This record gives sequence, structure tokens and C-alpha cells, in this order.
Amino acid sequence: MSTLQSLLTANVKQAVLSLYGIEVESLEFQATRRDFEGDITLVVFPLLKVIKGNPMAIGQAIGDYLVTHVAEVVRYNMVSGFLNIVIVDSYYISEFGQILANHEFGRKHADASSKTILVEFASPNTNKPLHLGHVRNILLGYSVAKILEAAGNKVVKTQIINDRGIHICKSMLAWEKSGKNETPESTHLKGDKLVGNYYVAFDKAYKAEIDQLKLNGLSEDDAKKNAPILLEAQQMLRQWEAGDPETLVLWNKMNQWVYDGFAETYKSLGVDFDSYYYESQTYLLGKETVQYGLDKGVFEKDPDGSVWIDLTDEGLDRKIVLRSDGTAVYMTQDIGTAIQRSKDYPNTGGMVYTVGNEQDYHFKVLFLILKKLGFDWAENLYHLSYGMVDLPSGKMKSREGTVVDADDLIDEMTQTAQTISEELGKLEGYSDAEKQKLYHEIGLGALKYYILKVDPKKRILFNPEESVDFAGNTGPFIQYTYARIQSILRKATEPQSAGSAVLELHEKEKELLKIIGQYPQIIQEAAAAHSPALVANYVYELVKEYNSFYQSVPILGTENEKIRDFRVRLSAIVGRVIESGFGLLGIEVPERM
Repeated sequence: MSTLQSLLTANVKQAVLSLYGIEVESLEFQATRRDFEGDITLVVFPLLKVIKGNPMAIGQAIGDYLVTHVAEVVRYNMVSGFLNIVIVDSYYISEFGQILANHEFGRKHADASSKTILVEFASPNTNKPLHLGHVRNILLGYSVAKILEAAGNKVVKTQIINDRGIHICKSMLAWEKSGKNETPESTHLKGDKLVGNYYVAFDKAYKAEIDQLKLNGLSEDDAKKNAPILLEAQQMLRQWEAGDPETLVLWNKMNQWVYDGFAETYKSLGVDFDSYYYESQTYLLGKETVQYGLDKGVFEKDPDGSVWIDLTDEGLDRKIVLRSDGTAVYMTQDIGTAIQRSKDYPNTGGMVYTVGNEQDYHFKVLFLILKKLGFDWAENLYHLSYGMVDLPSGKMKSREGTVVDADDLIDEMTQTAQTISEELGKLEGYSDAEKQKLYHEIGLGALKYYILKVDPKKRILFNPEESVDFAGNTGPFIQYTYARIQSILRKATEPQSAGSAVLELHEKEKELLKIIGQYPQIIQEAAAAHSPALVANYVYELVKEYNSFYQSVPILGTENEKIRDFRVRLSAIVGRVIESGFGLLGIEVPERM
């Protein structure tokens, strides 16, 4: 709740008590529509539940009370059941001075009582490079972590690396069969790309064997189950779980290639992590917990030795947690990972899992299992479910090699930014290194903003050209406005007057200050909703309002020194909020463009 809303809430409640002898618990405020005079609007209709009467008459009575008793309220007007309240300029001028003095405006700092929230994102498989789908996951998780931190929480950015399982063995087996000992160094390929090539190679060989078995008379299902290369991969997985030395050497070597490749991509995307978990370790704790669950009667064992949980009473189904041969499934390792994290961070106030919406059911089951096992922290688990990223050409498929590689995408965005920047021709005086840095900032800003401005639950159709546009609701448009503000600040002389020396505001100044004042509330709302889109679109609205201000009133050109100084400082605050908001999205803002 904004400071202004808090002030009015207390006074409207007092007004209702004084006028009608009734105590109200909650009130509904909203921004005043632009076609009416006012700064904030009280919606009167909900009050009719406790106050009998005409909404217009009730609103007017409350408005008269506020004008009489509240110094900040100048006047009001009623439109149907909406009380539009006009706030005195001095309130915003005073708020301006406070914001100017607070270089961390909008943010709350964690204190000793703050809980730790773990935010899991990225969490890739070590059998292929990162692709566009991973990029949405990474950008979303990283931004949510930054927003939760700005809202006053202690945050740990973490990931679980899927470094075990049949998919890993597929790449290992294909390399063993046809790799001819090639390495990232010998091929000049990033390690994750090299390993990913063998994942694709396995799938091609597997399909060829299926086709041959079908020609020999097997059904589709039997051919898939009995393809020799799949049986070999399954045997390799059993050898890995049994600790076979040769299998472990190959597994360690190829995984390290992938880790090195991932690290390069993370660095290029500008993200980092505070902790890492590996399924090859946590699945063991998961298997131990399965036995604990059997002992408690949470799980049940089938005649073939597989272990299940029956959730039909909760409207779900039976879910396997351990195969008949004793090998773990995804659920097993996710149980183990959650428990390990709770041990490592005993003061945890929650865990956020950034995983696509195709896993919605999986997380319902996981959270319910952990509750049934008796872990009280399981009440604070949250699945940050997000929609898939589509391309104009259709859905991506890793095993067929039809994905948009993350590194290629970053390069493409940088190149597109370079082309557009050169066409605009505003790079005089830049060195080649400065130009490349700028292209990367614009390209990555375009990519990140395009993805993060969309509500996480919605699917995205990604269009690189559309994202790198210097007009409209795009990252480069906002970056350009920030650079414009920095240019104004460089040209401005040192302000001579105090920050709050003006006594009356231009309507454009007031509109800007109203939007700026919303920033702390936006951070809290975005944290509660786990939605960077709220921050992204707030910054866009702020930038639109600033550009309207910039077009409507002179800043450096005004002759009145006090007004000029005020508008320069106001521009500086807008720049700070843009930089702060974009920082929460993981986007850099260039000083010049």
C-alpha cells in the first residue's frame, strides 16, 4: 500500500466512523481515470454492504469530511460511485524531497527476522546445451529472485543440475560408440554443444533401429522397448547406479564439458547462482526417504517391488516413487533435493521452483508428498509455473536438434541491435569496444524485456526483430529514455536551489511524481505474485509518462532557475527508478545510446 493510500485509508475509516458510527475493515482505492480530475479514487460501492444509502450522497459526505479534516486533500468530485480525490501539490513536493534523498527508494532490506527464500531456476539436463526455453526459465527465475530480495527477503539463487538418468546415458553411449575420442578442444565446440550433438545422434540411431525392428514384425511399442541401443543405455544407467568405475569416469568427463559450456552461457546472460545441487547426490537421500515413507505408511510397495503413493483421495492418482529394480525416478530425487535444502537452510521461509507448466501436476504431487511425510516447511513451497516459448516455425524439440540454441540467440540479438544502431547513426565517438558492449546491452535488454514483460503463465511467441525496436513497449525504447536522461544530467549545471524549492507543480510533473510514488508498492506486488511483468510494465508506464513530460515542458531551456533545478532532479529520480526497475529484471542501462 502506498504512503498516500495509507494516509487516506486511516482518514476515510475515521470519516465513516464519525459520520455513520460504523467501523470498516477494508477500503478499495484505484488510480483516478485520466478523463476526470483527481489523484486517487475511493470506490464507494463496497461500502454499501455496511452503509445503507445513496452512493453519491455517501461519497459526498466522505469527501466533505476529508476536505475539512485532512490537510493533504484539496477538493473532490463524484462520478457515479467513485470519489475522485485531489491532493495538494505540497504533498507530492514533500514526497519528492524524500525520494531524492533515498538512493535505494522502493527497496526494503532484509533484517534478522527475515526468512530465507530459495529460488530454483535453470536446472538443466547435462545432455544438451541451453536453448530458448531455458532462457525464459533463467530470466524469470533470476528476476523473481531479485524482486523477492528487493521486497525485503533473504534470497538464495539455486539450481538442481539433472546430471543422472537415462537421458545422460544416451549421450554417453553415443559418444562411446562413435565419438572417436573427440573433445571440446579438438572440435573447437563448447562442451554442452558437443554433448548435445551426441544426444541427437543417439535419437537418430534409436529411430533407425525401431524402423528395422518393425520391418522384422515387431509392433511399434515392442520395437521402442527392445531397440538394442536403448537396452544398452539402460544397462549403462544400471552400471552408473552400481558405481562402475569406467562408467563414472566417462560420466564425470562429459558432465564437466557441459558445466564449462553452461558457465559461459550464464555469464553472457548476466546471471549467477549462490548454490548448486546435483541429482546424482540428492536422489540417494530421496531413496532413503522412500524407505522412511514406507515405514510410516505414506508409501506402499507393489508385488513387483516398485514403491507408490496413493493420492486418489486428494483427487490425484497413484504416483510411482521408486522403480521395481530399485532405481530412482524424478519424484525420488525431487523429494531428496527439497529435504537437503531444508537441512542446508533451516531458516527457510519458502522455496520457489521455476519450472514450465507442463510440470504442474508433478509439483502438486511433490508438495503433497512432502506434507504427508510431515515436513512443516512444505506449506511454503511455490511452483513458479510458466508458459512455453513458441517460434514462428513451431515447437522446439531437443532430441531432433530443432531448438534455438541460447548462445546463438544471444549472438543474433547482439547482431540485430548492431544493425539497428548503425542505421540510426548515433555512435560518433564510440570506440569499437564501447560499440560491442552497447550492442550486447541493447540486444540482451531487448531479449530479457520481451520475455519478462509477459505474465509468466502466458505462452510467448518470440519474435527477435520485434523485440529490438526503439519505439513501443520494448527494452531498447526504455534504455534509450534512460540514456536521454543521462544526457540531460551531463548538460545540466549543478542545481543551485533546494530540491523542493518549487511551490506549485505542472500537471506533467505531478503525473510523474504519482507514478514514481507507486514503485515501492509495485515491488511488493511483484514479489507476492512472483511476476516480473508487473515491474516491466510499470517501468514502461513511467517512461511513457516521462517522455510526455519531456515533450510538454522545457527542462534545461526554462528560464526559472528553481523550476529548471526541480525538473533536472525529477529527471534524475526517473532515471534512478528506471535503472532500479531494470536491475530487478537483470537488464543493464547504457549511459549513452
